[in-house]
Order: sequence, then C-alpha cells, then structure tokens
Amino acid sequence: MSEIKDFKDLIIWQKEMEIAEQCYFVTKKFPKEELYGMVLQIRKSSSSIPANISEGYGRKSSRDYKRFLSIAQGSVNETETHLLLSARVGLCTLKDIETISNNLKEETRMISTLIKKLNY
Repeated sequence: MSEIKDFKDLIIWQKEMEIAEQCYFVTKKFPKEELYGMVLQIRKSSSSIPANISEGYGRKSSRDYKRFLSIAQGSVNETETHLLLSARVGLCTLKDIETISNNLKEETRMISTLIKKLNY
C-alpha cells in the first residue's frame, strides 16, 4: 500500500474523477438544447463529488472531512437521479448509464466505509 501524500493519492477520489469523466462523455450525446439543462446538472453534480472529497481531505480535521464526505454522498445521489431521469425522458438509455450507475453504487459504499473509519 502506497503512502497518501495528498488527495490525489486517495482511491476514492481517483474513482470519482473517473465517474465524473464518464458523465462528461455520456452527456456529450445529449441534445444541444439540454446544454444548460440536464447536461449542466449532471456535470455539476458529478464534478462536485471529487471536489468535496478533496476539500474535506484538505481540512485536516475528521469532523470537517466527514461533513464534506456527506456532501459528496449527496452529490452521488443527485448525479444518479439526474442520470435516471435522463433515461426516463429519452435523453439516453439505461444501457448508456449502466456503468456509471454501478460505479456510483460502489462509490456510495466507499464513502460510507470511510466515514465509519473516521468515526473511530
């Protein structure tokens, strides 16, 4: 196991950066009229997840870190909701978002586990 020198060494942050990247790619296929609608919502919520993880890590207090992890978890749920709604209204298919949804579920478990570890 390698030493964690900064937030970029955190597996949880690395995985969330991949998810945000996947969200950018899937929303490139959305209609142009959604640029300031669902595209913006998905990109904003997905990019806020790694941003909150890194900000919380940088606070250097477990209380603040847990608070930012909790905010990140809310953004995970928000991102998944936007993706599911996009599929329901025909902007994409469930197949288009399947990998992202599975990765978001894994991220939820990782965030919950990290919060529990910080409680000890």
